[in-house]
Amino acid sequence: MPTVSVKRDLLFQSLGREYTDEEFDELCFEFGLELDEITSEKDIISKEQGDVKAEGASDVILYKIDVPANRYDLLCLEGLVRGLQVFKERTEAPRYTRVNPADGEPQKLIITEETALVRPHAVAAVLRNITFTKDRYESFIELQEKLHQNVCRKRTLVAIGTHDLDTISGPFTFTAKPPADIKFKPLNQSKEYTAPELMNLYKTDSHLRHFLHIIEDKPVYPVIYDSNGIVLSMPPIINGDHSKISLNTKNVFIECTATDVTKAKIVLDMMVTMFSEYCDEPFTVEAAEVVYPDGKTCIYPELPYRKETITSDFINKKVGFNETPESIAKLLTRMYLKSEVIGEGGEIEVEIPPTRSDIIHACDIVEDAAMAYGFNNLKRTIPRTYTVANQFPLNKLTELLRQDLAAAGFTEALTFALCSQEDIAEKLNKDISSTKAAHIANPKTAEFQVARTTLLSGLLKTVAANRKMPLPLKLFEISDVVLKDETRDVGARNNRRLCAVYYNKSPGFEVIHGLLDRTMQLLDVKPGREKGYYIQAAEDSTFFPGRCAEVFAHGQSIGRLGVLHPDVINKFELTMPCSALDIDIEPFL
Repeated sequence: MPTVSVKRDLLFQSLGREYTDEEFDELCFEFGLELDEITSEKDIISKEQGDVKAEGASDVILYKIDVPANRYDLLCLEGLVRGLQVFKERTEAPRYTRVNPADGEPQKLIITEETALVRPHAVAAVLRNITFTKDRYESFIELQEKLHQNVCRKRTLVAIGTHDLDTISGPFTFTAKPPADIKFKPLNQSKEYTAPELMNLYKTDSHLRHFLHIIEDKPVYPVIYDSNGIVLSMPPIINGDHSKISLNTKNVFIECTATDVTKAKIVLDMMVTMFSEYCDEPFTVEAAEVVYPDGKTCIYPELPYRKETITSDFINKKVGFNETPESIAKLLTRMYLKSEVIGEGGEIEVEIPPTRSDIIHACDIVEDAAMAYGFNNLKRTIPRTYTVANQFPLNKLTELLRQDLAAAGFTEALTFALCSQEDIAEKLNKDISSTKAAHIANPKTAEFQVARTTLLSGLLKTVAANRKMPLPLKLFEISDVVLKDETRDVGARNNRRLCAVYYNKSPGFEVIHGLLDRTMQLLDVKPGREKGYYIQAAEDSTFFPGRCAEVFAHGQSIGRLGVLHPDVINKFELTMPCSALDIDIEPFL
């Protein structure tokens, strides 16, 4: 959950009254928030960097409030105060309006076709005649950072740029150029840099270095120019110093470049709705025109209001109370969802404002109704349906086997469900195409490229990490592997398997064979070809030739056991012989 830091005194001033810490904590709980910590800037620096560094820091009391991740409208003081005031019925939710410029010509942002290689979308708007104070300015900057970390996914989906409109002139052009062709003075710098020089400069910056990877390897970098060729920004890295906003800024041009246009619209709506209250005409936003490479034009911000219809019976049933339609409509209105009863069937028309992008389904409306009513006010009732819980049979069998295998002298291991392709193929002398492996589309690291198809590689890596421990090493694991299966709706299935390894100066095939016999004894499966279990010689590239056996039970093959091939042992950086057992336990349910 994102955490919003607000100055306590400024918060109380905006709310129009003071609270004790306990009272405000209770108010947050009622509204679905959590007062996480009461601190100050001085205390924070003191904890992180020591008392010496904290000298001279502010003693102003800060409230750190945990906000639901999908409530972007509560990520700043303005949205938080507005939401609480509407919740306590001290004010009505404002109506946000898009207006045309006084001169009739909206600011224009032209997107060129070169941007398709990096960030193909952009939206824009203007906050006209806004008045900043120090606190408002800090909140404005803080909201950008919160949105960047949250819905913008650390600028990978959306990057926000804010500019002093009086220092630049439209129309603006959003294009992409080779890095060497981009040169400008970045924010808070004293000289001009080319784009490659900027990337090198910011590699040591504690804040901006985290965003360089987004465009670093691209053949072209996105850049926004005004009509005079002045660089506004090089998204998603840095804005230009020429158009930076200050306390004296009166007109703000906001642009959001993106790879996801839906997220861009949400981010733009949040920026303008939160701070349009400081404009000369409160809650009005000046429209801007965006022209796409194909000639299509769009007017932003959209500030969409949409209406949903829901019945009081549906909400009463889902929440577990018995309220009238009028009462439910009032509850929803307190949650920033203006509602009214229509018709005679208990139908409620709910208006979702542009600030509530988290309202997607009817269940979201139901949740808000329950929150406004108060979860603590719901009466506890005994469920009408009588149910008896039982442990999932496969998990119960797994737990029983784990206990007895540990009693047999083997140590349980828990390994990662994801691994590299090499672990399940090349290292085990297999071809990756024969493994039925489910591949990760966008792996973050080479260590986690596929879902494991065998437990053996994980156990061998565990042995390798513990090879300095006293011999013998006897490990086992009972967990799921993932196998492709076209008959399943998701194209793959889980398969519960048992795997054990014995690592010593001698192969210890008899130890692993004994573990198989003990396992079958526990499962009450007797030796025999028809209804019992048996083993027969088999060939498997993972195992030493002539030292591998296939295990059959209840007339079907359930796995293999044997002495591992020396090449497999070497590939896992082991130096001594190793025997292994790998069987499917699902047939024994």
